[in-house]
Amino acid sequence: MTDASVDRMNRFRTEAASRGLPTEEVEEWIRVASPAVYLAEGGDGPLVARVGGDPLLPHGAPRPSEPFVASVDLAALPPGATGLPLPADGHLLLFSGTDVHGIGGQVSDAVLYVPAGTPAAPSPLGHSWREPYRPRELRTVWHQPSAQMPESFALDRWGEFPEDEQFELADELADAWADVGGYRPSWALQIGGHPVSPQNDPVHYARGPEEAGPTEQGGTVHGAGADDWVLLATWRCGDDVTELDSGVAHWVVRRRDVADRRFDRVHRYVEMA
Repeated sequence: MTDASVDRMNRFRTEAASRGLPTEEVEEWIRVASPAVYLAEGGDGPLVARVGGDPLLPHGAPRPSEPFVASVDLAALPPGATGLPLPADGHLLLFSGTDVHGIGGQVSDAVLYVPAGTPAAPSPLGHSWREPYRPRELRTVWHQPSAQMPESFALDRWGEFPEDEQFELADELADAWADVGGYRPSWALQIGGHPVSPQNDPVHYARGPEEAGPTEQGGTVHGAGADDWVLLATWRCGDDVTELDSGVAHWVVRRRDVADRRFDRVHRYVEMA
């Protein structure tokens, strides 16, 4: 954990104490925070990710079923900053359409890992239902702990049916966390961390009910299968997708599948506000 992250945790403790929030819940909020990397336009740093346009696909690779979203240069990410067992180099290619019907699920070609040194060439996908997304370069990058959404925290902490007071406490914790967060540019792409969703938590959707059970305190304890589900990436569509109002696309995966490079097991979810 960086010095800046430790400082934020301490400022959060101070802010939460000034609001009279329970120390036990403050420490739990900190415990479940996950590292994340955020990418945005602007800046003069190295190119970390490219959004839109045509993807660079390996020679002979199958044509993805949905439009190209982004290519992330894994070697350009701060080491260990995502909290995920990602490869140290190569590119991670993300694909998604804009269909919000249903709740999402496994899409075998939603993510493609291209190892470093693999011959690749620009490959227009030519999907009939839309033009490629607007090309953008993401050169601004920062990393920090990512907190759960308040509702997700409440559900994990106090079970399937938290009381109103518990939801309110989770909201108060989120407000205190936000107040010590400092200014950050409007990001376009998130790698790792917890999802920011206008509707529902895609990590919760990906978990199966057989992977969780109650705790003695009435909360939810997750087995190895449930806790293995993590957010791989989130794309804020913004004005690039006019058919979605504040649209986002999430890619969710088991941690062990990332380690095994089984990106064909990724689940993808598309939402709008």
